[in-house]
Amino acid sequence: MDEYEGIDEVVHEPSEAFAASTNVAAFMREYGIDDYEELIERTTTEVDGEPASGVDWFWDEITDYLDIDFYTDYETVRDNTERGSAGNRTQSGDDTDGPQFTDWYPGGEINVAHNVVDRHAAVDSPNRNRVALIWEGEPGDVREITFHELCRESDRVANYLESVGVETGDTVGMYMPMVPEVVSILYGCLKVGAIGVPIFSGFGTEATATRIDDAEPTVLFTGDGFYRRGSEVRLKGTADEAIEATGHVEHTVVYDRLGATPGGDSDEPVPWHGDRDVAWSDAVGSQSSAYETKRLPSDAESMLLYSSGTTGTPKGIVHTHAGVLTQCAKEIHFGFDQKPADRFFWVSDIGWMMGPWTLIGNHAFGGTVVMYEGAPDHPEPDRFWELIDRHGVTQFGVSPTAIRALRKHGDQWVDGHDLSSLRILGSTGEPWDPESWRWFYDAVGGGECPIINISGGTEICGCFLMPMPNQPLKPCTLGGPGLGMDVDIVNEAGESIAETGERGFLVARDSCPSMTKSLWSGDERYLEEYWSTWPDLWDHGDFAQKDADGFWFLHGRADDALNVAGRKVGPAEIEGVLIDHDAVNQAAAVGVPDDTTGTAVVAYVVLEPDVEPSDDLRETLRALVGEEHGKPFRPRELLFVDAFPKTQSGKIVRRAIESVYTGEDPGDLSSMENPEALDGLRNAR
Repeated sequence: MDEYEGIDEVVHEPSEAFAASTNVAAFMREYGIDDYEELIERTTTEVDGEPASGVDWFWDEITDYLDIDFYTDYETVRDNTERGSAGNRTQSGDDTDGPQFTDWYPGGEINVAHNVVDRHAAVDSPNRNRVALIWEGEPGDVREITFHELCRESDRVANYLESVGVETGDTVGMYMPMVPEVVSILYGCLKVGAIGVPIFSGFGTEATATRIDDAEPTVLFTGDGFYRRGSEVRLKGTADEAIEATGHVEHTVVYDRLGATPGGDSDEPVPWHGDRDVAWSDAVGSQSSAYETKRLPSDAESMLLYSSGTTGTPKGIVHTHAGVLTQCAKEIHFGFDQKPADRFFWVSDIGWMMGPWTLIGNHAFGGTVVMYEGAPDHPEPDRFWELIDRHGVTQFGVSPTAIRALRKHGDQWVDGHDLSSLRILGSTGEPWDPESWRWFYDAVGGGECPIINISGGTEICGCFLMPMPNQPLKPCTLGGPGLGMDVDIVNEAGESIAETGERGFLVARDSCPSMTKSLWSGDERYLEEYWSTWPDLWDHGDFAQKDADGFWFLHGRADDALNVAGRKVGPAEIEGVLIDHDAVNQAAAVGVPDDTTGTAVVAYVVLEPDVEPSDDLRETLRALVGEEHGKPFRPRELLFVDAFPKTQSGKIVRRAIESVYTGEDPGDLSSMENPEALDGLRNAR
């Protein structure tokens, strides 16, 4: 079988004028770099033939090039001999000369909030009255917030935090609806040197409690609720249950979104604890709108972001001020070609990495971010297309899962909306199937917008792989290494196989400024999770491949890989064949023990609403997989279900599906949106 069947054709070829106009092309001209291959070599390997690191060269040059503003200049770009740690957590105490604990920009003083809001709100700044946020609620209400207004509100948050005793290095929880105030909360935390802990607003009690218990914040910002598919979703009760289960929280600040806080006009008042709860208007609204942002060391902790937990207990990822700022700014500027007039919309929540990434990366340049509160298909499946048209969105990022669902509704929902403002499309979270990628490119992007398909993760608040907008693209590709990211593909022995065209494991051979300095729970798990597979190689856990033309592809999580009769494929490849059938809405493939082949494929399928399951359809789908991938990968069983267990970010929890089939313990399910789906799997037919 052709490894690249369906994706081996260059579909997107940027015009010469567009390519020349991109920010990355300007960077290449500035440094005399002739082509993409030279760009990657220059930023990730040796410089000018000397034994100097291109990684060091790039991350040093980029702070000035992108106007990253340090209060005090750093002494050197990095120091591998300085021991990293996660605040006051457990440490191994051993020095290292490897990439595991790199100290980036030592000696420097900086603050993310100064870079993303303060300097743009200054009296003499041209961005002072520029719109920082365009927010749209699901019912249709719209708010626009300028940098001046955002700065004043962030200062009020900072003053409130100090009034209740929050100091540098303390954690502050954010279990908030997706309203503009979440931005001022995050930036207010950064101003005082507190560590922001975003918690996804869709989490239930267990997942929320898990994060509160680990992070131990004394202050939690929450809200009465938000709107989703025309209904009110209440938050405060869940927040209270999580607090009661864990303790730690002494002050709960409640934002009034639904009118359910004391004094609101809701028929269902919010539960209230007078010794702990305070309304947003009283806590923050009463504070001074002037605050002097703290100057912090480069490696001061900025955020504690939690992984989605698809592979076990959620991990607390520790980010620094200098690291998260430089990475996010770099990716928005180069990968997404941010221009002064752009309006950037990425479908996310503040509780996922892409939320802070979008805000910090765009606001570093005084850019405008579009935020949306609700569901993508409410009141109709054209909500996103209507929003893009109404607000003149220029960059639109969304998950492959969302596009697959919207594609099923048909082109008629896209037609009639003016999407000509779009310049760049974006995607992350999971592998694409070629047909959905092409639909996104043609129907949404008009066959002109490059799809910047990126992959990295919460651990680096950024991307290991990222195409540049001046590159040609094949369907589903991730282009190649991100700038300044020394990544490779290796076999099980840790030997590079990137140039062989074989599938292998995605690794990082070096650190980057935004790489987590450790895990909140301590260094032991950090080293075990990421650095224990091969010496001095970061094991990212993805199954990757580079084709003969230099395009990189991902095939899903390596720990999900299906090893049948000695040959491996990613579940997404099996699922892609099934999804292409008109009767199939979603698919999931897992590997289970088999006496003959070692592992056999079992597939679960969610059918379209108007399709009934049948044995004939089951055999048709099994045969399709066999035709595409070979007889060994033909599913041993194919079962019909109504829904899959997913995280709130839309990722299928294959670990849970496999455990149900084999009768084993599924492990931690705190991040699962719909644990009831497991009952449907047990009753699959």
